[in-house]
Amino acid sequence: MLSNLMRALGFARIAKARRDGVPRAARKQLTQAAREHFGWQELRPAQVTAMSALLRRRDAMVVLPTGAGKSAVYQVPATLLPGPTLVISPLLALQHDQLSGLNGRDNPKLRGVRISSAETPAQQERAIEAIRDGSAEFLFITPEQLANPERRAQVRALKPTLVAVDEAHCISSWGHDFRPDYLALGHYLRDLGRPTIVALTATASPPVREDIMERLGLKDPATVISGLDRPNLTLTAVHCPTEEHRWRRLLAVLDQVIGTGIIYVPTRRAAEETAERLTAKGYEAQAYHGAMAAGTRAKRHEDFLDDKIPIMVATSAFGMGIDKPDIRWIIHLALPDSPDSYLQEIGRAGRDGQRSDTYLLYRGEDVSLQRYFTGGAPDAEEIAALAAVLREGPATRTALRERTGLGQRKLAQLLALLEQIGVLVVDGNNLRVPPHAPPPMEAALLALAAAERHLNVQRSRIDMMRAYAESESCRTRLLLAYFGEELESTCGHCDNCADGSAAEEYAEGESADRPFALNATVHHKEWGSGMVLGYEGDRMTVLFDEVGYKTLSVPVVVAGDLLRHVAH
Repeated sequence: MLSNLMRALGFARIAKARRDGVPRAARKQLTQAAREHFGWQELRPAQVTAMSALLRRRDAMVVLPTGAGKSAVYQVPATLLPGPTLVISPLLALQHDQLSGLNGRDNPKLRGVRISSAETPAQQERAIEAIRDGSAEFLFITPEQLANPERRAQVRALKPTLVAVDEAHCISSWGHDFRPDYLALGHYLRDLGRPTIVALTATASPPVREDIMERLGLKDPATVISGLDRPNLTLTAVHCPTEEHRWRRLLAVLDQVIGTGIIYVPTRRAAEETAERLTAKGYEAQAYHGAMAAGTRAKRHEDFLDDKIPIMVATSAFGMGIDKPDIRWIIHLALPDSPDSYLQEIGRAGRDGQRSDTYLLYRGEDVSLQRYFTGGAPDAEEIAALAAVLREGPATRTALRERTGLGQRKLAQLLALLEQIGVLVVDGNNLRVPPHAPPPMEAALLALAAAERHLNVQRSRIDMMRAYAESESCRTRLLLAYFGEELESTCGHCDNCADGSAAEEYAEGESADRPFALNATVHHKEWGSGMVLGYEGDRMTVLFDEVGYKTLSVPVVVAGDLLRHVAH
């Protein structure tokens, strides 16, 4: 796993891109295409690095913050590559916005069409024909459509050159927006003739990046990570000893912020109750969560974008597809489940580049709630029963749902576990057990061990979120260390930088010895192999394969000789 983790971190490739740069001819070609077709005079360095890889038919893993031009990464090369471009996205609203942006330019090279549940069969056939006759370049499609073998055959016949997987964190069972239909995307793309693939997301920590690359089957991908620090966002965390104290702090914050914002809460009930309490206090607030009727959700989404709802109280369901540049503040009324989720959610503020404020109002009890949401290991008997059914002969996912009674989400997760441990092979539309696979109960035990490692890492992500909230260090440096990045100094836009405590810790840390280089592979006698992600003061963050993230005291590590360097 560690070699995969190093691949996911992508440090060597990022460093090489910065050192060697992009070939001058490719840079010129991409810049000219951006100006001619989109009117963009300049491209950001990270965009050019990723685009250049795609021009060379190399897969890419791209992590750029919301509003940093992820769509341009595939759109510009698509104008230079032969053949159509397939865009896979989980949200129809997101697809609609991107289609409107492309088709609004009235340029045949940029015309896009869509196949989804929103189109009639006749409209879907017209979309296929437009790609076939060359009158459209971009085909937007959902994972559910690709799950249909007949649809997949149609798309394969179009011979797409490039595939863009948007919101790629949805493919990862680590990701907070996990979608079961995304799990099989790698198999579907192989069925399409394995075109060049670019995975795009606004936030992905090393385990998520590794999962994305493995599940999509990316081949030696160029890894581009940039702009995770958002200097226009202020970061503030406040400990609230009681719920009443948290409520009072919320009201105090709302009385000082201006403009439109989002209050994130952990549960549907909290969304409704908080919105009701705020309305009773005279604030214009509405609730949003996944259990609401689709029409209600769509109306509130639209009203928020049109500035008719100044305060949206929402669960994480209010996320992807919020294309509103002037969100001025984000408040979290509990600890999120991970820094991944947190960075994604606060990243929706200040997309116009203007100052926006983020507040985390947390309690120690929030950790218990997130651990409850994480759940436990899967049921061994269910895994064994599924493995036994698979041994009866090749079967489709639909047939497995009927024969096992498992729901789509649980079945997808169990199949992913069995595939991870080598007990399952995907052969076209059929799933089968490979020769010499262990018997069902042994397979279940192997799957449980893999699931336990997964849970260990997830719990450590919650611990990292709590450490972020309780820290007196620079909050941006802490966040970036989690993602394997490092600031050269303190950020200057968090509460700890503002009160001076971060500067004091940074000065102490600068004078302290670093026993291992960043990205070094190390070994702990109990926790196994890991990778050094960052330093903050006299502490270091290490991501271990088996137990996840750990924050260690550097003096204790050195004095006890707790870690040893592992040469490659």
